[in-house]
Amino acid sequence: MDTCKKHNRRSAKRREDDFQEKTWRSGKKWTSSTLSLFLFVNLIFIAAFIYWLDISVISGSPLLEAILTTTTKTSNKTLKHHQPFEYTLNCSDQVLARKCRINNAISPPNQSSDSSGGMCPDYFQWIEQDLRWWKKTGISREMLDGAEDFAHFRLLIVKGKVYVERFKKSFQTRDLFTIWGILQLMRLYPGKLPDLELLFNCNDGVVINKNDYQGPDATWPPPVFHYCGDKESLDIVFPDWTFWGWAETNIRPWEGILKDIKEGNKRTKWKDRVPYAYWKGNPRVSYSRADLMKCNASEWNSRLYVQEWDKEILQGYKNSKLEDQCTHRYKIFVEGAAWSVSDKYILACDSTTLMVDPYFYDFFLRSLMPLQHYWPINTNRKCTDLKFAVDWGNSHTRQAKAIGKEGSKFIHESLKMKYVYDYMFHLLSEYAKLLKFEPKVPPGVKEMCSEKLACSSDGLWKKFMVESMVISPSETLPCTRPPPFDDLSLQAFFQKKDRIKQQVENLESEYLEKLNKKRQ
Repeated sequence: MDTCKKHNRRSAKRREDDFQEKTWRSGKKWTSSTLSLFLFVNLIFIAAFIYWLDISVISGSPLLEAILTTTTKTSNKTLKHHQPFEYTLNCSDQVLARKCRINNAISPPNQSSDSSGGMCPDYFQWIEQDLRWWKKTGISREMLDGAEDFAHFRLLIVKGKVYVERFKKSFQTRDLFTIWGILQLMRLYPGKLPDLELLFNCNDGVVINKNDYQGPDATWPPPVFHYCGDKESLDIVFPDWTFWGWAETNIRPWEGILKDIKEGNKRTKWKDRVPYAYWKGNPRVSYSRADLMKCNASEWNSRLYVQEWDKEILQGYKNSKLEDQCTHRYKIFVEGAAWSVSDKYILACDSTTLMVDPYFYDFFLRSLMPLQHYWPINTNRKCTDLKFAVDWGNSHTRQAKAIGKEGSKFIHESLKMKYVYDYMFHLLSEYAKLLKFEPKVPPGVKEMCSEKLACSSDGLWKKFMVESMVISPSETLPCTRPPPFDDLSLQAFFQKKDRIKQQVENLESEYLEKLNKKRQ
């Protein structure tokens, strides 16, 4: 009986499974048929829709226009992300014969610099200091018109275009590469600089002496842009021409040479470098450099070399490569006829910079702090100071190495080309706010652009221009400036510098006293 029941249950179970399988297969066949029918209907609908679109294009359907506009905007965003706008340089005769191209004057399509550029380095605080003399009075038309004798050229920015009026030729091609740098700034931030007019001097020494504009009958000083300043001058300090290359000495534009020096730093570790102070340059351009050559002896821990540029040019610049000069633990910076462009190249090495007290300053040098970025050397006792600095460094290698690293870090991180352009941008923008007149292009002055300069140059001049050319607008805004110095913070800054220098002098006095006792 039980066996029969089990058999009946198995038979019932088998019939139930057969029924489910038939039902599933039937459903599957129905679903496939339905899907085929659904696809067929949709194909008919799509064909009809395409026909409707075709008619809508002809009739100018508002709905279609909205769809196409939305699609185009989406495509543009994708294009912007994957294919950023790039400038081109075309030196064909037809291009040179025409006016400068409009992409130097306005923002290219689909380019918007709206993301943050971060915080600017501290040396941006000096912008307000350089412009403070004209803060109350502003800058009049008469101030500029009466100061052409101080300048090599006048530069105007009007409606995003650059115009240059030359007064006299500068030494070598300083004026050419300075103008080139401003043109690249315009390409980096197209359409973002206000209208302005300025005068620029390309010599070494300062040109606007503060004492000449003091007294009851004195006129107001003219604003003149320049590469350096000092305590007694009113020159407005601007980045020098070598950031875009120094063709006469075969020194590449800043971005390229900075990478070369960084690679040169890797060749020899600080502890394995020659434990002496190194300098190479032209000693005939200033008394301070000629005086430095008196220290060229083993007793002063120095290795000093004369750079003969005439011979170097004939030899193809084989012995003047800056990336090959990071071989000593200590490198000396000493001014030339005024300040020297060599400061950034010397500091870029990981070697400890021994800086002979500079009288002049450029736009970034005045923010450096002794014992943090460099070791101070008194200009009136160079030899003894150099000897002490090297002896101290060789017996305090960890501290000396740290000073070298910090100075090098400042150059590689805070003096990137992005910040050089941002400094120019903020300085020119603040300067433009002081103008009390509307800049207008003088009769006969033609527009200047990258094509005109680069295409009319050759050799290293053209090579460096092409290498330093901005190829695409910035995707970020200029950096945000730190708050400017107030009187108290500026006074505290100078006091801190003086205090540290005094500490170094005290260390040296103790060192010399012990040395004299040993000799006795």
